Amino acid sequence: MIESRSPLTRSQILDQLRSILPTALIETDENTLKESSVDRFKKYQSAHGIFTAPLPVAIVYATSTEDVSAVLEFADENLVNIVPRSGRTGTEGGLETSVADTIVLDVSRMDQVLSIDPENMQVTVEAGVTLQSLEDQLRAQGLTTGHSPQSKPLAQYGGLVSTRSIGQFSTLYGAIEDMVVGLEAVFPGGRISRIKAVPRRAAGPDIRHIVIGNEGSLSVITEVTLKVFRHYPENNEFHGALVDDMRTGIAILREVITNGFRPSVARLYSPEDANQHFSHFSQGKCVVVLVAEGPESLVRATSEEITRVIDQHEHDTVDPTLIEAWFDALNWGPEKIEAEKAAMLDSRHLGYTTEVSADWSQVADLYDAVIRRIREEYPYADDLTMLGGHSSHSYQTGTNMYFVYDYRIDASPEEEIEKYHVPLNAIIVEEALRYGGSMVHHHGIGKYRTPWTEQEHGSAYPVLAALKGTFDPNGIMNKGTIIPADGAIQPAAARPEPQRPQRDGGAEGPAS
Repeated sequence: MIESRSPLTRSQILDQLRSILPTALIETDENTLKESSVDRFKKYQSAHGIFTAPLPVAIVYATSTEDVSAVLEFADENLVNIVPRSGRTGTEGGLETSVADTIVLDVSRMDQVLSIDPENMQVTVEAGVTLQSLEDQLRAQGLTTGHSPQSKPLAQYGGLVSTRSIGQFSTLYGAIEDMVVGLEAVFPGGRISRIKAVPRRAAGPDIRHIVIGNEGSLSVITEVTLKVFRHYPENNEFHGALVDDMRTGIAILREVITNGFRPSVARLYSPEDANQHFSHFSQGKCVVVLVAEGPESLVRATSEEITRVIDQHEHDTVDPTLIEAWFDALNWGPEKIEAEKAAMLDSRHLGYTTEVSADWSQVADLYDAVIRRIREEYPYADDLTMLGGHSSHSYQTGTNMYFVYDYRIDASPEEEIEKYHVPLNAIIVEEALRYGGSMVHHHGIGKYRTPWTEQEHGSAYPVLAALKGTFDPNGIMNKGTIIPADGAIQPAAARPEPQRPQRDGGAEGPAS
């Protein structure tokens, strides 16, 4: 725990908050505060009612940009830590209260769709609008944002933008940063900044990206304007194939994408991960999933290319209706979260993921190196019930790799993260950096990947640190998120600076 630097006591902070906002917007129930001290990173501890993070002083429910501004002005003047949140679907500790007497600033009640503009193909929403509710309104008009993470029923736009979220159809529509055309954010001291929505401009650096992905470490997002697209669900065509190894699947994805085609979905599952999703047909092989989406002529051309590329490789074809049925049940909402919690408590079994990215030429070697290192080095490998991964977001220059690891918990709730998730996550992050990739593809750094932030950015890290120093000079915004907090423990990150492997086509990755 990091001690609060505020000169105010807990009761004084509450008194000041009540002078700023109506009491009805300030939550102080102890059990609610405990639940708000963490995110899903500590889901096993939370399921047992164990909360070890510092207790927030209050949850403040902002109902307007002016509310947010008033709270940030007070917090900055009195050195009170702020953790902003909206949909609460974070997974990397970004919502954890690392400082005593933190204010959790919740914008979920700012939930108005402000405008839908089909002529200019954009929509403006407050930060608390849920993705599902907006999609329902847009699809009634034949439109879509194209953004569809598995958290779609719960996620809200403030959190989606602040964590650089990505959705299942990103290969066609892009990630959230590709969709945001304008926004409003409030900085420490209560400064409100609006970035106007325009098709493009060359008026200096793109300052949207100071806000997008800041994870509440620089500002609070209050409003977002996004692109929308025409929606043609009746034209969707689903493709599936079974291949013998990950390298073949990666080659298929690469050729489709680099030839200029953009299926909405381009995925590859290892045999182990595929067995969790497609056990009724995967036959112990890798599963390739592709979806062609959009206007009929575009779908036809994309499907023809997908078929042509797959047919160049030895494979078994999957019935398209099986792929379509799988997608229909992929998203998770409150029911699935409660079912997961019940299963954890009943069976002491848990699954986690760590997602990274790498160039096409490195990703297969990265995958092999991670799997080999976990099997050979991780001391509790016998507790793993599944180890595998999948690629789910591809680009002209490379793809992501989503490592998945399930385990039987032979530890107390307090020990579970340190015994399992922390060391497994560290191996994956270290290998991603060693292979020249990124340590995080879309979940954000949170508070649990900060030991590697400087290695991630290398010589550009001073630019990131300067943003923090400029926009949050008093250090009140989500302390310990993205930028390592003063005095925080740096777990096992004192390894040598990762070296990028030689790209000679035949060399193995670096020794692990």
